[in-house]
Amino acid sequence: MPHSTISRLGLPNLGLGVGLRAAHYPYIIQHQPRVDWFEIISENYMDSQGRPRHVLEQIAECYPIVMHGVSLSIGSTDPLDFDYLAKLKRLAEWTRAVWVSDHICWTGVNGLNGHDLLPLPYNEATLQHVADRVIQVQDYLERPLVLENPSSYITFRDSTMTEWDFATALCQETGCGLLLDVNNVFVSCFNHDLDPIEFIRSLPHERIVQFHLAGHTHCGTHIIDTHDNIVIDRVWELYRLAHELTGGVSTLLEWDANIPDFETVHAEVLKARAVTSESFTQHGIKSSLHGGRAAIRVETTTSVSDLHRRRTQAIPQPSSFITAEVES
Repeated sequence: MPHSTISRLGLPNLGLGVGLRAAHYPYIIQHQPRVDWFEIISENYMDSQGRPRHVLEQIAECYPIVMHGVSLSIGSTDPLDFDYLAKLKRLAEWTRAVWVSDHICWTGVNGLNGHDLLPLPYNEATLQHVADRVIQVQDYLERPLVLENPSSYITFRDSTMTEWDFATALCQETGCGLLLDVNNVFVSCFNHDLDPIEFIRSLPHERIVQFHLAGHTHCGTHIIDTHDNIVIDRVWELYRLAHELTGGVSTLLEWDANIPDFETVHAEVLKARAVTSESFTQHGIKSSLHGGRAAIRVETTTSVSDLHRRRTQAIPQPSSFITAEVES
């Protein structure tokens, strides 16, 4: 699978990757699977000097690594935690991380971490507050920060702009990159009666560095972002649209609960090749609203999994991609 050498923000398209999870350590070390790259949860390794760091060291020798955090709390009113940032920077240097990402959210206040990705009110005051903090973090890390759209379940009366306008303005103010979580777009748009196609079309596509894909739990009246299942076809179709608009960027599958064997997880992200192929896209998609909820209808009788089986290809050896590092 060919990859561009350099893409947005001077960062490469790494291809198709998998989130590194402890359940898969033995398989990866023993088999060295043909994966393009791995994404790690930063907090899982920042304070560890034991087995996780030992395993990560072996994996980082063979595969590109991207760091993805869940505790930066860029939107909090607490001061930035420079002890945390120091650990983050050391880990990025140790792993030779291609980039560092987190979320457009807050995770705690008054020094307490709620261990959840909490939404922000989207208005000018919040924008300036977050932008100032992003600039400080980028200056400290000496590298661009990549920020993800979180899934959300509530909105704020104080919001005066859409989430996509907020993200666009944040990129313009700070020069940061975007991690477009396609599943989160679908989840948030269903929960808030928004159109996911409008969401994706309205983003600054030149700032998108990475995609996330994942499964979710549909509860009827709302959807929860659980990362515990396969990617549904509607999310794949949104991914296809995002792929077209960006020209394709690094794509990663997240699977964090009910984790199956590594081959199953890897096969799921490889479906991205079928979704972006002509055999899938020639049927096109239509956007419609049913009961106020945005929906995508795929005009094909062929399933994504069937297309993947038809288009199975050899996966390049990861060593061919260990060339990209961010210059600080």
